Amino acid sequence: MARTRYRVVPNGSRWQLRREEERLSDHNYKYLAVDEGQRIARANPPSQLIIHNADGTIEKEYTYGDDPYPPKG
Repeated sequence: MARTRYRVVPNGSRWQLRREEERLSDHNYKYLAVDEGQRIARANPPSQLIIHNADGTIEKEYTYGDDPYPPKG
């Protein structure tokens, strides 16, 4: 089972929470989008929350649940 990726991305002057490319919600403040993203990602493992900066670069990533494809080593 592959991980579901959730993203907090800038959307004009607001912030958007997405599951893959699907819009889940819009927020006036980034911290509200991050809080909701963490709650949803934790409740639906295996998942990953990717938080972007205002310029679109990645700020942080959180992984929840076991890695479905652990590296061999």
